[in-house]
Amino acid sequence: MDALTAFGLFAVTFMLVCYMLEERAACWTLLFALGCLLGSAYGFLQGAWPFGAVELIWFVVALRRWWMRRGGNREPLA
Repeated sequence: MDALTAFGLFAVTFMLVCYMLEERAACWTLLFALGCLLGSAYGFLQGAWPFGAVELIWFVVALRRWWMRRGGNREPLA
């Protein structure tokens, strides 16, 4: 297993663990967002840019969910 594959395995496993624990506290949602960012980096480094782009979108979605969970701006965006 090369370093890039190990990084990808870590990123996806970290993301999965954080996703499973999201209901416990808002910090897990933030960590899930970080995992998505790591997954995105892996996708782009590997050359699978569609995977990297989708994970980047999930990063933004998870950050917004974290912001809303911690009591951020509760007004709709539109």
